[in-house]
Amino acid sequence: MKKTNKNKKNIFKTLIDLFDRYIITPITKFIMSFGDMLKNNKKGLEKVLMNKQALLIISLVAAFAVFYTVDQKTTTLVDNSAEVLYGQPVKAIYNEELYVVEGVPKTADVTLIGRRWDVYLAKQYPADEIILDLQDLKPGTHRVTTKYKQLVSSVEYKLDPSVVTVVVYEKMSANRELTYDIIHKDNLDTKLNIESVTLSRDTVIIKGAEYKLEKVASVKALIDVDNLNNPKVGSITLKDVPLVAYDQQGNVLDVEIVPEKVEATIKISSPSKTVPIKIETKGELDNKAIKSLTSNVSSVTVYGADQALEDVEYVTAEIDIEGIKANKKYNVNLKKPAGVREMSVNKVTINMVVDDIATKEITGVRINSLNLASGLKVQALSKEDSSISVVLSGSESVIKNIDVSKINAYIDLSDLSVGEHEVEIKVSGSDDRVSYTSKIKKVKIRISAE
Repeated sequence: MKKTNKNKKNIFKTLIDLFDRYIITPITKFIMSFGDMLKNNKKGLEKVLMNKQALLIISLVAAFAVFYTVDQKTTTLVDNSAEVLYGQPVKAIYNEELYVVEGVPKTADVTLIGRRWDVYLAKQYPADEIILDLQDLKPGTHRVTTKYKQLVSSVEYKLDPSVVTVVVYEKMSANRELTYDIIHKDNLDTKLNIESVTLSRDTVIIKGAEYKLEKVASVKALIDVDNLNNPKVGSITLKDVPLVAYDQQGNVLDVEIVPEKVEATIKISSPSKTVPIKIETKGELDNKAIKSLTSNVSSVTVYGADQALEDVEYVTAEIDIEGIKANKKYNVNLKKPAGVREMSVNKVTINMVVDDIATKEITGVRINSLNLASGLKVQALSKEDSSISVVLSGSESVIKNIDVSKINAYIDLSDLSVGEHEVEIKVSGSDDRVSYTSKIKKVKIRISAE
């Protein structure tokens, strides 16, 4: 370590010696020599300064240097240059109460040409806008020159576009029914529901070219949920709701709407309904029967619109039992019914207990008819075709409590007309843990007119 420090000191000392020898010492000698020369030639320098010809030459050199410098600056300011002002607003002047104009560009570019200094000033004080004067035009197609009022008159300007083709229409008006759309609805609290919206007016006036008014299929107030400040159950008044006109394809149309905005009173509710959880199975057990299916939660509260909740009778929890031959525990996500926005429970635990398979036969199960066309009646061709025997398969503790009243045997008569038919029997029951099988597959019936 000491040897390393010593080497570093030697290198540093060498660099200092080189710097002193080749930079400091030569500069010092030069300064001393120049000072001695001035000291020794003091009288000679005074002699030169007192000489008229020498002073004249020095003055000429100084004057030339000053002239050259000023000339360079002047050239810089006098030389022509060009600058482009992009995206300058265009203003069309016409009677907006009587006419509608199409084809007016929103912006145009201005090229300024002139001396550099003048162009610089013109850029600092540009005109506010480009003018398109349409005051004397009647309905029809016209080519109009754009105008730009430049405050610096010494600057030439060119406009792009310099000529614009516009179409002038007579402004027409019509009444339209006002409806509404709710946007960003998914951002509303899932437990809340917009029950109704009442607008401050039912109709509006649309104005514009006749051909465009004919395209207006609807005018809607856009109710933005994001503009509702901390929405809660009750009524909220939303001001300055914008209006938009649409064609049949849902495209926005550029027409004038009077008024431009309306007020909307929004009624917010939180409809809910408590329904049971229904456990459904998928697949078949491996030579076993389901003895019991129990969930840690028996019911769930669902939230949504009133109309949607009317159709919700239960919430489904589905488990896959394919090939299972022992007890099993499932963690299941509940299936959200259509129209339901929120549920109090989204996941449940289901315990399945299995048992040996047992069978039981129930006789005298009457056959019901479904989907028989109006004006027709159905009759079994024999006594054996009017009722059947059903074999139950499941856990003994489950099937022993099932009687004929808990079994539904039926035939589907959709698309069947007058005559004799052989139709398939279908059987279902009240307990999903049990398998229901008819001992006969089909029955014969006769359909006749009433």
